[in-house]
Amino acid sequence: MNDFSPYTFSFNEIDSQRVILIRFEYNTALLKRIKELKGSRWSANLKAWHVPDTKEFRKLFGLPEEYSVGKSVLSKISLPNRDEMQRLVHQLKLKGYSPNTIRAYAHEFAQYLYYLKDFNANECGDKEVRGYLLFCIDDLKLTENTLHSRINAVKFYYEKVLFQEKIFLEIPRPKKQSKLPKSLNMHEIRKILDATENLKHNTMLKLCYGMGLRLSEILNLKISNIDSKNMRVHIERGKGKKDRFVNLPDSILDQLRTYYIEYKPKVYLFEGQFGGQYSSRTVQQVFKKSLKKANINKKVGIHSLRHSFATHLLENGTDIRFIQELLGHNDIKTTFIYTHVSDKTIRKIISPLDNL
Repeated sequence: MNDFSPYTFSFNEIDSQRVILIRFEYNTALLKRIKELKGSRWSANLKAWHVPDTKEFRKLFGLPEEYSVGKSVLSKISLPNRDEMQRLVHQLKLKGYSPNTIRAYAHEFAQYLYYLKDFNANECGDKEVRGYLLFCIDDLKLTENTLHSRINAVKFYYEKVLFQEKIFLEIPRPKKQSKLPKSLNMHEIRKILDATENLKHNTMLKLCYGMGLRLSEILNLKISNIDSKNMRVHIERGKGKKDRFVNLPDSILDQLRTYYIEYKPKVYLFEGQFGGQYSSRTVQQVFKKSLKKANINKKVGIHSLRHSFATHLLENGTDIRFIQELLGHNDIKTTFIYTHVSDKTIRKIISPLDNL
């Protein structure tokens, strides 16, 4: 039994150790479950049970993963700049950035601190930042996208941590390479789904494609988000913490019910072996194996199912404004990229040469 819905969780520190506080209405059965957890303790001061704040317990309870800078990263950074790294991470957390974004910014900012060595980041200015960017371009020969990521991290530190907005007024940004999203045709989608025999995995991939979901959105789906009566699904806190509704495909309903009866998920629609959210890495591996089994040699990831959803809707004549709403794009310019991917109509155009 992995249902922890009767419990409420919060975070605190006890004797300088981060812990997860567990509270619940007194019940002998609920108390027994907590006592059986390895490392569980009672705090008389906080009037709550607690366990160490670890990835394993966060996953078990279905709590979001916490990000902290690793010791190996900090060991390469000078002592004064370690404090600046912590300031960056704390500010990102306070502004409500996701763990993945915090991890990405911290990684890119660490590269800047490696470059500075013993120079204090909070004493650097336009000259040092320009020197670092030229080092990234001339010596490291970074791609445009990677360079943009590094600029964003350093920019966040000086503008949002140190509040030095003027430092980036004269820093030119390299032009981003315009890449088209990689999609699969309907025949390839069918082959992938046919190659995915496991009921849970098959249902997961079908919903990714059938509703155009991001990987994080399929993992965050809760049973309560599914409205089978109105055939709608509530996507909570998608990218940019934006809520939206998408249509539940008619063809998936019977399979979804069969899946629910067989796997009996408690909170999330797709849960791991010990409850809580399903692993993102596992889903990516599932897609990769299905791709290989279907003999499709394209270098695409699971996000290609979302791209394919948008491309196929456009090819079937769906208004691009509706596609924007279903995908949860803030700006329709982001959705317009699929007009370049979908070449079904363009391929029907006859060259003037053929009419000679």
